[in-house]
Amino acid sequence: MSKNVKLELTWIGKNNDLSVEPRILVENTELSNIKNDENTENMLIHGDNLLALKALEQNYSGKIKCIYIDPPYNTGSAFEHYDDNLEHSTWLSLMKPRLELLKNLLSEDGLIFVQIDDNEQAYLTVLMDEIFGRNNRLNTICIKMSEASGVKMAHVDKRLPKLKEYILVYYKEKVPTITPEKVQVEKWNNEYKNIITGLNEDEIDELHILINLDVANEIQIERCNQILKKAKVLSLTEYFKLNKIEEKESEQWKFQHAKYIIQAVGSSSVFNIAKKTQLLSQDLMAVRSSTGLIYLIKTNFDINSKQPRVQIVFADENLLQNQGDLWLDIKTTGGVGQEGNVLFANSKKPEKLLKKIISMCTRPGDYVLDSFLGSGTTCAVAHKMNRKWIGVEMGDHAYTHAKKRLDSVIYGTDQTGISKVLNWSGGGGYKFYELAPTLIKEDDFGQTIINPEYNADMLASAVAKHEGYFYNPDNTVFWKQSNNQGKSFLYVTTNHVNTQLIETIKADMQEDEFVLIVCKSFDSNCNSYKNIAIKKIPQSLLKNCEFGVDNYNLNIVCPPEYDEED
Repeated sequence: MSKNVKLELTWIGKNNDLSVEPRILVENTELSNIKNDENTENMLIHGDNLLALKALEQNYSGKIKCIYIDPPYNTGSAFEHYDDNLEHSTWLSLMKPRLELLKNLLSEDGLIFVQIDDNEQAYLTVLMDEIFGRNNRLNTICIKMSEASGVKMAHVDKRLPKLKEYILVYYKEKVPTITPEKVQVEKWNNEYKNIITGLNEDEIDELHILINLDVANEIQIERCNQILKKAKVLSLTEYFKLNKIEEKESEQWKFQHAKYIIQAVGSSSVFNIAKKTQLLSQDLMAVRSSTGLIYLIKTNFDINSKQPRVQIVFADENLLQNQGDLWLDIKTTGGVGQEGNVLFANSKKPEKLLKKIISMCTRPGDYVLDSFLGSGTTCAVAHKMNRKWIGVEMGDHAYTHAKKRLDSVIYGTDQTGISKVLNWSGGGGYKFYELAPTLIKEDDFGQTIINPEYNADMLASAVAKHEGYFYNPDNTVFWKQSNNQGKSFLYVTTNHVNTQLIETIKADMQEDEFVLIVCKSFDSNCNSYKNIAIKKIPQSLLKNCEFGVDNYNLNIVCPPEYDEED
């Protein structure tokens, strides 16, 4: 057996590589929403997502920090908006080129999150191992998406009900720094059994800010002690008795007032500092460590104690925990179906889920992309979190659902999902794009021609994309329509090119400049000029890719079985 054989997934049609046409995107200014932000970089794209990803490749390769997709789950079920009854081989053949393009778009330290259920999870994992590299698999998150109730429980005697889904997480090249969103612990830690009284909410908040400073000065220590003059420490048992808080209410009450509740822990370093400090006539005081950190201590500690319990730790700073790869806090009930003020039966992911994902690996201003956008959840959440976003969706619901939802986010009328948590009140904008039609088509006689729907600007832009140039017309030099690597230019014309035109261009060129002329026809002696090359269209483009394909048949979002819809 050859030593070069690698572990990979094989299927019928795997090696039938698609040669996707790199189309241009045409803004639909009537559908763009830029009133609040004329310079917005957010993009809502209507069209087949394979064509759209190819259209984005030239300008966005290596720029997307976070990709989330919710591809079809291949359950064999038909839904109102989609039909995802695809055989495994077909499903894999359709997913592979999309994942390869998404990898190109991902930044070096970016993350891609792919949500999937049991039907294709194992196949998808092996496929993504092959594309991204097994060592680049960061995590497989198991996420609770349903409760053990409703219709799904009707056949528990035949199979276990499906309650979970998976999110496969991969990085491109560099291991990214992630900041997972923490969740509240379920049970109170009884080590936190004392409470600070005598301070109002502003004072306790200021105290928290001061003691969390990386480096504090003497003025800040003085301010802490000024606040602490009013503070008294009581046990929770004593406090509950004085305020007539019943035991059945106490657990919830403690979580709600955690920023007032403390424990005293042993710390020899803080104890030694405290011993050298003149104690104040108050229950608590602040001391500054040798590294500039502020500690609160109880003033009635026993100096002779071998195990002093003097350092004060607030409960609210220790009530959150990292969930790891098991997410149990996502709720699919309680209004998820109505989030964004658009109904998308059985097809929405909760905004809270996307917030956890986006906050984990991005900062404001980073790009987030979803090429299976559905009702627009990913872009709505990214917008509220001040990230730049690109969303791709096919079908009428790109207008009736995604656009409608994103408009309500911009106008501030969407107060569902995470809006209240983030105090979202509106703002921003987006540009709406359609995929341009195929560049080359056949006429009534079966001859290949440039699509008549293309005007001069569209043609120049499209040819530039095919040739690896960036369309950026010079305002003064007509032949500098597109450029590449600074001194290389592209000029596209539908006119016949003769030596007179070539001489005009040549006279205007610098010695280190190069120009490629793409035209419908030219004189035979035009191709002998130094630093000038000529190609004919459409003939020169036919070998680049396949033209005339408008739908690669996978722009579908397969829904989980939400309890709300049960």
